[in-house]
Amino acid sequence: MSIKCLALLLSLFASASTAQQLDVEFKVFEDGQAAGCAGSIVAGLDPKGDGFLAVRSGPGTDFTRIDELHNGDLVRTCARSGPWIGITYGKPRRRGWVHGRWLVDGAG
Repeated sequence: MSIKCLALLLSLFASASTAQQLDVEFKVFEDGQAAGCAGSIVAGLDPKGDGFLAVRSGPGTDFTRIDELHNGDLVRTCARSGPWIGITYGKPRRRGWVHGRWLVDGAG
């Protein structure tokens, strides 16, 4: 394996583990489906704007952006802090905080 390939693999693993570290944690009672969390869908993002919803490590713009979601992405809402929503999403299951303005309730 070349040095470049090894460096790429290490950076991918490092960013994947970083995405799971939240500055503000919230409880999720998992039974494989994030039980107790409601389903929502990301909607209303301007495709001519930045086109993504920032997933953050805590409830606010001062927290680190750890991922991005797009219109149509499904999430499970599990916590609230003002207008900020603690979510789980994706496979493997990831967690983070998003602004609730861009979530529509009832997707699942």
